Amino acid sequence: MHQYQWQRSSRCASGDSCVYVTTAPGDCVLVAESPAPTRVLRTTPAAWAALLGAVRARRL
Repeated sequence: MHQYQWQRSSRCASGDSCVYVTTAPGDCVLVAESPAPTRVLRTTPAAWAALLGAVRARRL
């Protein structure tokens, strides 16, 4: 199994309520709730950028 280099959100509150992100082969962005997840959301870089843009613009 591949070992990903998960990055923890800079907006993470104390405790375990964090978002972790990494890239994967095949032009994928992986999003999880822990650095050792059992479930992972897989998306494209364009979709991830659109989500971040909407959050930053407070549209979500």
